[in-house]
Amino acid sequence: MNRVIARKVVPANNQIFKLSRKKFFSDEAAKASTAAASSQSNQESDGNLSFTGNVQPYDIAIVGGGMVGMALACSLATTPLTKHLSVAIIDSSPALANKPCIKREDPPDPRVSTVTPATISFFKDTGAWQYVQQHRHAYFDKMQVWDYTGLGYTKYDARDVDKEVLGCVVENKVLHSSLLSRIEDTDFRKKIYHSRLTSMSLNPSSSSIVVENTASTEASYARGRLAKLELSDGNSLYAKLVVGSDGGKSQVRELAGFKTTGWKYSQNAVICTVEHSVENYSAWQRFLPAGPIALLPIGDKFSNIVWTMNPEESSDFKSMKEDDFVKAVNHALDYGYGPHHKSSLPGSAGMFSWLGGNVTIFANESFEIPPKVVKLASERMAFPLSLMHANEYASKRVVLIGDAAHTVHPLAGQGVNLGFGDAFALSRIIAEGIAVGMDIGEVSLLKKYEAERKLANMTMMAILDGFQKAYSVDFGPLNILRAAAFHGAHFISPLKRSIISYASGEQRLPLFS
Repeated sequence: MNRVIARKVVPANNQIFKLSRKKFFSDEAAKASTAAASSQSNQESDGNLSFTGNVQPYDIAIVGGGMVGMALACSLATTPLTKHLSVAIIDSSPALANKPCIKREDPPDPRVSTVTPATISFFKDTGAWQYVQQHRHAYFDKMQVWDYTGLGYTKYDARDVDKEVLGCVVENKVLHSSLLSRIEDTDFRKKIYHSRLTSMSLNPSSSSIVVENTASTEASYARGRLAKLELSDGNSLYAKLVVGSDGGKSQVRELAGFKTTGWKYSQNAVICTVEHSVENYSAWQRFLPAGPIALLPIGDKFSNIVWTMNPEESSDFKSMKEDDFVKAVNHALDYGYGPHHKSSLPGSAGMFSWLGGNVTIFANESFEIPPKVVKLASERMAFPLSLMHANEYASKRVVLIGDAAHTVHPLAGQGVNLGFGDAFALSRIIAEGIAVGMDIGEVSLLKKYEAERKLANMTMMAILDGFQKAYSVDFGPLNILRAAAFHGAHFISPLKRSIISYASGEQRLPLFS
């Protein structure tokens, strides 16, 4: 009979989640890990784990099985050093309980993501992109961005940085389904719990403990080598590492005690699918007085609208008649709020003549008007916008990824790409830890992930927040400065290349290099 005898009584008012920084890489722990892996080899045909007898711990528990959580699971499942790990995925979403049937003839869902070339490369590396290609998706290699004042605009072309595309617009359900399909095509040892996390605890390892059976799950938990998770359906499970990928209102983040910094914008985003009479091959974004409106191609003559406005307007635009909404969209993307930009504006390139050879004028980059919207093709949805950043991403046995760690303004469509970057970076760092025999829940390993991703995420967040604030004020001198910035991005070749490369997922912004 396994018994854990504690020589120190933990006070009843001790916080349920109090983490220790003490390291423990003993031969005894390695043997326990090997024994656990061996006893978990009994698998069901779909790769789910079936435990009997003493409850065996998982290597990783992923709380939140959305796109970012599934991206982590997919990367772990297809990486040689991590594909043997046992993983629990905890999510009550119906999408995991019953895989949705995606029909090409159905109009696109309004919830889409613009994935960057870097994200596409990650998906290809895991083998998930082949499943995306079986469904509707739309690559685009050009993008036009302009100001409602008519003073400035810029155009981006993938060829400027020797790329084939600037991005690809994909429905969220397609991305999620593709990641799940790829995982199911492997022998990855995973189990999905269709439930919610209710509590999470890790006994303080500062307690002096004598354990008669060191290989037991309870003993490892008592020694601080495992986290314990309690679920809403009554299940309990243990894991060496808990990953919070459960969104902006993360339960993992709250239970772990991670503090956040952020604020709400006085803006809502209205999203929907619209239809054209011709195919849309480009991405378009116009900055309006209350916020930007984006028109993104989704294929089959459909486009996605992301329109940022104040909350009162969002309520009106969400409920107005469909014909009136279509007229409002075309108005916002054409002459509404201000004139078109004059492509032949005198002195546009001349203002940057001091840069000499760095100034480039492209004959085919004249201002264009987006294709007209002819009908609304989906429901209109609205949600409030905010910025949030966790002060820490990692502590012992717990780490955050995606919206659980950060949320950003959607004006550049970068939110989910930051989350995918987190997932693939964490998978790589876990593999590096395994390669040198580290405990994957050890804080020193997880802090490597935090250091890498926090810099990348905070840089992008600062840029997006700066854009949001710059376009929240309609003031003459500021309008001129914004126009100058647009012209700089349009005519200064190194600056344009840097912007495109950074937005494509490269983790640097090497201005004028």
